[in-house]
Amino acid sequence: MGIKNREQYLEALRNMTPNIYKFGELIEDVTTHPATKRVVESHALNFDASNDQNLEKIYTTNSFFTGEKIHRWNSMMLSSEDLIVNMKMKRQNFRRTGSCTGGVCVGWNALNVMWAITQEIDKEYGSELQERLKKWILHSQEKGLIVAGALTDAKGDRSLKPSKQSNLDANLRIVEVKEDGIVIRGAKLMIAGTAASQEIFILPGGNYREEDKNYALACVIPRDIEGLTIIEATHPSDRRDLENSSGYEVPDTGITQGLLFFENVFVPNERVFMSGEYKYTSNLIQYFTANYRACIGACVSGQGDVMIGASTLMARANGLSSKTFMDKLVNMSINNQITYGLGAGACAIGTKHISGAFFADPQTAHTNKVMVATLPYETKRLTQEIGGGLVETGCMPSYTDFTNPKYGEMIKKYYKAGKCSAETRYKIARLSEWLTIGGGVPGCMHGGGSPDGARLVVRFTTPFEEYVDYAKKLMNIEEDVPEPKK
Repeated sequence: MGIKNREQYLEALRNMTPNIYKFGELIEDVTTHPATKRVVESHALNFDASNDQNLEKIYTTNSFFTGEKIHRWNSMMLSSEDLIVNMKMKRQNFRRTGSCTGGVCVGWNALNVMWAITQEIDKEYGSELQERLKKWILHSQEKGLIVAGALTDAKGDRSLKPSKQSNLDANLRIVEVKEDGIVIRGAKLMIAGTAASQEIFILPGGNYREEDKNYALACVIPRDIEGLTIIEATHPSDRRDLENSSGYEVPDTGITQGLLFFENVFVPNERVFMSGEYKYTSNLIQYFTANYRACIGACVSGQGDVMIGASTLMARANGLSSKTFMDKLVNMSINNQITYGLGAGACAIGTKHISGAFFADPQTAHTNKVMVATLPYETKRLTQEIGGGLVETGCMPSYTDFTNPKYGEMIKKYYKAGKCSAETRYKIARLSEWLTIGGGVPGCMHGGGSPDGARLVVRFTTPFEEYVDYAKKLMNIEEDVPEPKK
């Protein structure tokens, strides 16, 4: 059965071999440890939604291969409608969790990208990589897997290609090819949702040439595979996460980013979908970024929705009508709809690959990425502006102080402002703070790639000379107007 519930998911995580560390400690159970339980909760909510009659149309679908009901994040995206539902799910997830749920995002995109790439490779080499991938997809659908996606390498010196690095392991690479599989070594960094995932879909982090063919690697591994060590990155609310579980300091949900270190990890052939076919890395990056950068507009708009809600509550908790800030709140809503609408537009005018996979329009998708790298920061600034000093300066005592038997009541006395309780005002302020300078910050600027990279795609996909012809024809200009030489 493809549809799993919360408890089945949590039990699957508990049964995994511990290989995640934070603050020097091995995390024995990611479902209960303060450093990881919130990201697990964010992903568990997806299983709740899959079993909720009001949300299941977004969170579930029928398998293209079997016709059975499955989780949406294990499905094939074969039309613009499928991509737009992807966006709807992302926006809902941010509304329900306030943060990224990378385990139902990047791996999902990766399997669809590789469906197209494996067909292209099979056509040239007569291989059967797509059939191999199909078997894994059916496995993921049957088990209802949460699958993180890993693209970003450590990279090393950005001016050098992977094969020219002084540390050849700065980018994840194939170090040995065996009859029954490959051995890989290196690192993938800043991988969202790793602690909440059961498997990890690995893709090459760049467009490679023949000298870098060992870095042209795509495969899927269990998160607890032998030879993989995962270190959880820190974030601003870490100390509050570790010190209490009250819900006063941070939400019960959250995101973590994993640093993945591979030390001669063996991957069997049945889980390998690219092994040195470097000439296909260009298409792979093109397909992946088009869909990812279209749909990320829904992520930031969903988080923006929560910021509007938190800002409205903060104004009221401070004793002010939210109408006082209506112009700012409307601007926040406009920012949300720009990134959401651009993403939906990119999906709507995309194209269908010969494999059946559907990919968003690159020019519009990358334009959206540029907006995602700017507009959410303005929304965060407005959240801080509306919230006042309590939000922006972070001038709040800890929960431990707030509940201290000696002086806690004194704090509450002076932190009450509007008609709501001091506790409620405190929670709203912490949420606004968390959304703007805590767990809500990562992912806007460089999540899914840099805005400068997106601008390059926009540049190369904009037919400037075609537009010149439009202008000339409107004014009956037949004379050549050449570009001046430097």
